[in-house]
Amino acid sequence: MSGALPSERLENIRAILFDKDGTLIDFDRTWFSVSWHLAQRAADGDEARARSLLEAGGYDWQALCFRPNSVIAAGTGHDIVSLWHPTLAGADFTAKLAEYDAYCVAEGARSAVAIEGLRETLQSLHEMGLKLGIATNDSEAGAHATAKALGIDGFFDVVIGYDTAARPKPHPDPLLYFARKTGLEPEQIAMVGDNLHDLETAQAAKAGLAIGVLSGNSPREVLEPHADLVLDSIAGLPALFNPVIRA
Repeated sequence: MSGALPSERLENIRAILFDKDGTLIDFDRTWFSVSWHLAQRAADGDEARARSLLEAGGYDWQALCFRPNSVIAAGTGHDIVSLWHPTLAGADFTAKLAEYDAYCVAEGARSAVAIEGLRETLQSLHEMGLKLGIATNDSEAGAHATAKALGIDGFFDVVIGYDTAARPKPHPDPLLYFARKTGLEPEQIAMVGDNLHDLETAQAAKAGLAIGVLSGNSPREVLEPHADLVLDSIAGLPALFNPVIRA
């Protein structure tokens, strides 16, 4: 944790909006195989080119992990298709994006590896009366499929993909959409995520709290300057909000 928060800021929080990849699920263990398969398809089976595409998307072949805030770690399907297929436009681009989204919905859910203590954490927060949501730069269908595959879909009041609100993270739109759907003000919402995009969304929307987690791609020194606090993982959230008495 990057520092103690005034109790009144915690008491004002009525909802938590979670990033998905790296926050609720283990990013590298879930998405490497999916991304590698898509890179191979984009490279027409040329392994050297596929490795180059994956590296351009953010994979560090030496560290064997995705770089923080890279296209694959923090971007949308639109961003990935734009990077890997720069000559596509119009209907061809739309068709390729639909192909990528469909593959990621199915394989992202099938491959999803939960962050340790995920279900117990969500159960505790739900029992405290907090509204919960997901805001991901994956598709909305992909987020629903992953939540269902992990058996946690019942905890979430709202699920937001890059294709749900007008603009994806780091714009404020996903958090403002969540606020409208839950009937809350942005300052009553805590945004939790492992990338700068998540914290920038919180700041742009004037959220009540911006909370970074170290379970994903970004180290503490990247998150801490932009976060109200940094936790090892979402497993630290129940203890943070447990002392707060809710109406």
